[in-house]
Amino acid sequence: MPKDRILNLLHLHFIVFIWGFTAILGKLISIDSLPLVWYRMLLAAVFIFIYIRLVRFRLQVDKRTLSWLIFGGIVVASHWVTFFYAIKISTVSIALAMMSTGAFFTAVMEPFFFKRKVIGYELLFGLLVIVGLILIFRVESNYAYGMLVALGSSFLASIFSLVNGKLVKQHKPSVISFYELGIGVLFLSLILGVQGSFSMEFFQLNNMDWLYLSIRALICTAYAFIASIKVMRILTPYTVMLTTNLEPVYGILLAWFIFGSEEQMNPLFYIGAILILSTVILNGILKNKASKNKFPFRKLREQTKETKLKSPGRPGSI
Repeated sequence: MPKDRILNLLHLHFIVFIWGFTAILGKLISIDSLPLVWYRMLLAAVFIFIYIRLVRFRLQVDKRTLSWLIFGGIVVASHWVTFFYAIKISTVSIALAMMSTGAFFTAVMEPFFFKRKVIGYELLFGLLVIVGLILIFRVESNYAYGMLVALGSSFLASIFSLVNGKLVKQHKPSVISFYELGIGVLFLSLILGVQGSFSMEFFQLNNMDWLYLSIRALICTAYAFIASIKVMRILTPYTVMLTTNLEPVYGILLAWFIFGSEEQMNPLFYIGAILILSTVILNGILKNKASKNKFPFRKLREQTKETKLKSPGRPGSI
């Protein structure tokens, strides 16, 4: 069991590293953010559809679920477009630092979305996030517009996570992802069609763009999504959540290594980014402790569940 946990934890870090690399690819791809996301969602939807056919999942959903999937697809498409637009008009480091506020937005909206009480320390953490943002805005004011776009993208990402938090309770993640990606493609196709963007030039990408887009769709989206679900069979949601919060760290380090001086920020920028990221991690720690106090036998149940999941005869894929 300890060996399985270590291997899955290393696998999870690799997945988070891949997610951090996604922002780098967005910077390297030469096309604009809207066609970039259209290609990414289209290719990823095809790859996940092939996976669903191989494992023979049912794609049928009821009308109410479909309405939520349509909303989720539009939201995630808008989130990715604004995120990569923010990268192109600012820097990878700034966009990722702003995306760290997603947990704050989620904490603010979650009580209303799931009808629970507001937690006092979440308000305090919210103030700390605002302080971190003020520091970043003060020292990197040249990228103020990019920061605002990235904040909007972070807000959309938090809405998307809340929507999927409801959907995943009753439907398979791969099925949800296929619908949302497909609907996102249709939504962006409508916008591109109105703009008159579908021309011969739209489909004439250089070889490096095709390579980067394929990596993003197959590895950074389809593979990373399915693999992240699989490691949850062994690791606790708390471990997954804390490790996932390292995505901006990996992304910023990669950006500094690949792009050099272009990604070097004022020291106060890193202080603000660390402050934002610290609130996310502390929020997770406090919630985990509160959960253990509320459900003292949860750990025993999780250990029993892990044993069952690893029993012989269980399928190895989702």
